[in-house]
Amino acid sequence: MEMRILLAEDEQDLNHIITQKLRADGYSVDSCLDGGEAIDILSYTDYDGIILDIMMPKADGYEVLRFLREAGKATPVLFLTAKDAISDRVKGLDSGANDYLVKPFSFEELSARLRAMMRASFGIASSVLSAADLVLDCASHTVKRGGLEISLSAKEYALLEYLMHNQGIVLSREKIEDHIWNFDYEGGTNVVDVYISYLRKKIDGGHEKKLIHTVRGRGYVLQEDRGK
Repeated sequence: MEMRILLAEDEQDLNHIITQKLRADGYSVDSCLDGGEAIDILSYTDYDGIILDIMMPKADGYEVLRFLREAGKATPVLFLTAKDAISDRVKGLDSGANDYLVKPFSFEELSARLRAMMRASFGIASSVLSAADLVLDCASHTVKRGGLEISLSAKEYALLEYLMHNQGIVLSREKIEDHIWNFDYEGGTNVVDVYISYLRKKIDGGHEKKLIHTVRGRGYVLQEDRGK
């Protein structure tokens, strides 16, 4: 799922590589280099998924996870660590982590584990989402309508997937921006409206049945039977 991720990893080069790869996949990624900063960020920002290194300065991954769970947040967490003993894996999972990936790892596996972890948090068993004749495959990052493939940019894909995961739910501009764009984004204030317009042209253009709808004063919703 291309949504908002927090990455806390103290190896600067690895942090940068993971951040860039996830962003290239369409995720909105905020990153930090120590557990103390991760706790600060989590105190005022919600995420759809979190990747935590265990051995970090100021606060380790266990402390960050403890803070998160004590705050009552069930955000899925993946531990990323060089600690590969069975006892370490058991401790990580028993402390409330949802998954555990040992370094060195392939980015493809990290990405697949993120998708599976976040599907589970949304209660979704399949990687394929659909609405009317629109089909989105989270694993292959392909989108089709009426059997014809649609080419989307990374942000367009992320926005569509977020809308499809929340079918029938009206999402405010603020909520969409919080999930799709990371907190250091400095674009225009109408960025959500602009990308909704891009999506409408590609998803609804030429189709009698419109799927993306504006709810005046509230935001946007993806719904196949609106107006009936």
